[in-house]
Amino acid sequence: MMPYVFLFLAIVSEVIGTTALAASNQFTRLGPSLITVAGYGLGFYFFSFALKAIPMGVAYAIWGGVGIVLVTVIGFVFLKQRLDFPALAGIALIVIGVLVMQLFSKTIAH
Repeated sequence: MMPYVFLFLAIVSEVIGTTALAASNQFTRLGPSLITVAGYGLGFYFFSFALKAIPMGVAYAIWGGVGIVLVTVIGFVFLKQRLDFPALAGIALIVIGVLVMQLFSKTIAH
């Protein structure tokens, strides 16, 4: 269970870093720039612990998939970014892929 806690922390850290990156104005604003660097640094730090028990490809797929969904939700709710049907369908396919791995793959550390 602990590897998934580290993976969750990695995802949250990376999403915070990505959200701050959007606010950094190409690294011209100090506060969001520092949050970006810290978020990505912590994300990789926590991800390294998740990799002790979760296969790298699986962990990265979960990290990427969940991160995409969270960043998309943040962009929609807070930045008023809109997505068309193909974008939503693509995100749904990513989520389905992560669920298939979690539910049916024998390579996942449960």
